[in-house]
Amino acid sequence: MILDWELDLELVRRSLPELLQGTWTTFTLTTSSIGLGLVLGTLLGMFRLARPWPVKMISSAYVWFFRGTPLLVQIFIIYYALPFAGLSLTRWQAGIAALSLNSAAYIAEIVRAGVQSIDRGQTEAAQALGLTGLQTAWHIILPQTFRRIIPPLGNEFIALLKDSSLVSVIALEELLRKGQVIVTRSFKPIDIYVTVAVIYVALTTVVSILLHLVERRLTVSPTTAPSIRPRAGAGAGRQRTRIRL
Repeated sequence: MILDWELDLELVRRSLPELLQGTWTTFTLTTSSIGLGLVLGTLLGMFRLARPWPVKMISSAYVWFFRGTPLLVQIFIIYYALPFAGLSLTRWQAGIAALSLNSAAYIAEIVRAGVQSIDRGQTEAAQALGLTGLQTAWHIILPQTFRRIIPPLGNEFIALLKDSSLVSVIALEELLRKGQVIVTRSFKPIDIYVTVAVIYVALTTVVSILLHLVERRLTVSPTTAPSIRPRAGAGAGRQRTRIRL
């Protein structure tokens, strides 16, 4: 069977302003969610390396739950189930909450792995200089960690950009939802959904290029990377970095 289809350029042209409006909503939703997720995920990643076991257990349980359940189910719980518990959120609030909480779980694992990649001698040297645990984490560990985790953080941003289409199930008018509305009016799903796909590809491509430029700018070669060497006799070899709270 030969598919008799030709792209309706006039329909695409008329729909483009509405689709671009949805694109801006998608981008705003994603950047807001990744920003909140980065803050929460960084804290969770540090807590997972903390010595007090209650802090470690709570953060581990959070990561276990949000990585073990589908994002779509989390959206349904936040938007449809929480009102029965007395907490009602708007579509925008529910969308950001679901994406942020889900993203934080993955960012926590990225941060945890990044912190563990820092040689323990850095921490020991900072302690020898009289820095507290929080000062060591803020001034020594985290700056080096974020340089190393830019690539996986970029992948998480791109994944979240695409996953943001799931909030269309609660009628939040992002890019995919705008496309669905146009399809119900035009009865031309191929034309609209192909256009939506092209916009998503353009978005992810631009984000990938920007992240690559940031990665190149922040990457420090091993020969020029600043480091703090431990005192003679301090724990030699690469050991797991832990955060003392």
